[in-house]
Amino acid sequence: MRQVKVAVLGAGSWGTTVAALASRNVETVLWARDSEVADRINDGHVNPRYLAEFTLPDALRATSSLAEAVANADVLVTGVPSHGLRDVLTEAAAHIRPWIPIVSLTKGLEQGTRLRMTEVIDELLPGHPTGILAGPNLAPEIMAGYAAAAVVAMTDEHVARSLQKVFSAPRFRVYTNPDVVGCEIGGALKNVIAVAAGMGTGLGVGDNTRAMVITRGLAELTRLGTAMGGDARTFSGLTGLGDLMATCMSPYSRNRLVGEKLARGMTTEQIVKEMNMVAEGIKTSAVVVELATELGVPVPICEEVYAVLHRGRGALEAYRGLRRSVAGSELDGTA
Repeated sequence: MRQVKVAVLGAGSWGTTVAALASRNVETVLWARDSEVADRINDGHVNPRYLAEFTLPDALRATSSLAEAVANADVLVTGVPSHGLRDVLTEAAAHIRPWIPIVSLTKGLEQGTRLRMTEVIDELLPGHPTGILAGPNLAPEIMAGYAAAAVVAMTDEHVARSLQKVFSAPRFRVYTNPDVVGCEIGGALKNVIAVAAGMGTGLGVGDNTRAMVITRGLAELTRLGTAMGGDARTFSGLTGLGDLMATCMSPYSRNRLVGEKLARGMTTEQIVKEMNMVAEGIKTSAVVVELATELGVPVPICEEVYAVLHRGRGALEAYRGLRRSVAGSELDGTA
C-alpha cells in the first residue's frame, strides 16, 4: 500500500476529507486551485477555507499545479463540482497516466449533456476504470472522528477491493458495490430531495411531513434510478437511503440549508451568492426533471423543488402543490 500514490482534485470540504483519509494509508497529494490554500495545507496542516477547525495529517501534501498533482498518481480522485469537472479533466488529461482508476466524489449531473460524472470521465479519459466513493458522509463529522461508512462503486470488483484499502480507516468503513449507475444516481438525486426537506424545516411543517417528504423522495429516487439502469437494492443502502437521510436531516447539509433559505424568502441567486460551497441540488434539479420527463417517471417532489429554485415558485406554494398529488398504491410505484 505504501507504494500507491493518490491524487485528489478539489480542496473543498469533502475532497480535503478524503485526501486526509487516504494520506493515512498511502502517499497523497491534494490539488487546490488557490495556491494560498495549498501553502496553508503544507505549512500549517489546515485548510483555511474549508474545515479550518481541523488539523490535517502531516503526511498530506498539497499543490496548486494540476500537472504536478496528477503526473505520478496511481489513483485519481475527482472532487471538483459538476459544472467544473469537464474543464479540469480536459486540462489534466495530458498528464494522467494510462489505465489508472479514477474515482469521482461529485454528487451531481452535468447540465446540458445530462451525464453522470463517471460518464463525463469515460468520455474524456477512455480506458480508465471509473467509479465513485459515496455514502452518508458529512465531512466535519468524519474529520471529528465519528464512525461512518461509504461505498466504492466500481464494475471491476478487483479494483474496488484494492481501493477499499486506500480509503478505509478504523472509523470509516468502506464497502463495495458493482452498481455504479445506482450509487451515482442516488447521490445526485438526494440533493434535490434535501432541498425539499430544508424547505419543510424552514416552513416549520413538522416531523411527520418531513418524514413523508423524505420517504416519498426515496420512492422518486428509486423509480428514476431503476429506469436509468440502477439496481433497486442499491437505493435502500448507503448511497440511497443512507445518504438521503444524512443530507435531509443534518445541519451540515448545504442542500438542506438552501431549502431553509428558500423558505425564508431568499432567491436562488441570493443564496448562491452568499454560499462558500457548491450545493449540487440547485443545478441537478433541472437535469432530474428533464430525465424524468424523457423516461416518463413521475417525480412530483423534484418538480416542485425545480419550480422553486428556477421558476420563482414559493416554498409554501410548493408544499401546497404536493398536497394536491393523488395518492395511489405505495407498492406499485403510483403513489
